[in-house]
Amino acid sequence: MRAQFVISEIWIGLRRNLTMTIAVITTVAISLALFGGGLLINSQVSEMRKFWDERISITIYLCNDLSPNKECEENGPATKDDTNKLEADLKAMPEVSDVQYVTAEEAWTDFQERFANNKAMVDATQEGDLPANFRVQLQDPTKYEQVQDSVQGRAGVDSISNDKNVLDQFFGLLDGLKWAALTVAFIQLAAAALLIGNTIRLSAYSRRRETGIMRLVGASNFYIQLPFLLEGAIAGLIGGIFASGFIVAANYFLLSRIQSWFNFDTQLGAGSLLYVIGVSMILGILLCTVASFLTLRRYLRV
Repeated sequence: MRAQFVISEIWIGLRRNLTMTIAVITTVAISLALFGGGLLINSQVSEMRKFWDERISITIYLCNDLSPNKECEENGPATKDDTNKLEADLKAMPEVSDVQYVTAEEAWTDFQERFANNKAMVDATQEGDLPANFRVQLQDPTKYEQVQDSVQGRAGVDSISNDKNVLDQFFGLLDGLKWAALTVAFIQLAAAALLIGNTIRLSAYSRRRETGIMRLVGASNFYIQLPFLLEGAIAGLIGGIFASGFIVAANYFLLSRIQSWFNFDTQLGAGSLLYVIGVSMILGILLCTVASFLTLRRYLRV
């Protein structure tokens, strides 16, 4: 097999169908960029979920004069005995690593500092509106339900909140965005496969005389198919290279900027980025090669 002949046939095929080749490369690049973006979002969401799952805490709000809880209305605000007993029981639990008691005054000060940029909310809240509470850190964040169930309904307890419920809603939104990106990417990949098939079929049709001569002289199907397969693989490779540029840009200009909005370190490493790029490029080459092979098998049987 002469490499020079194969290379010349590849060049002829790409040049004759230049418009279709550009369309294939563009579609593949967009598809792989969306696919890689979906993988990046998936990796970022996984890192963020791992980060926050290790830091899930429980906040136990105590009854005060404004508590809407029926038991709080009947029994009144939490007494000192209720508070001390609850604190002692929490510290005795093996699932709990730390218990911090926050007075109503401290809760009010913390609220003012946290929402200093929202003057309307601060002005609408008065001192005494926020109840005293316990902030509970867990040894094993997955055991938050055991702690929550053990204090639910106790004397002096108004309500219990945990970070898990808020995080589930937040990550549910991110998961939806991820799957939306991957769905669009797979639709684009299907469109790219159809374009590749049409391009290879046109290329094979335009060179049907050369193909016929090669058959007459005894050339194998693989030898005839190889230039067309390499055309598809090259188109997939070029599309993958362009997609890699988009993926790198999305990581450093989009995900890194989003990362800067949060005060925690869940930045994806270079290994994750290289993995996404590698998977995207391999997928692009395989997609184009397989689509070319299936198209040629049908063509050679005619």
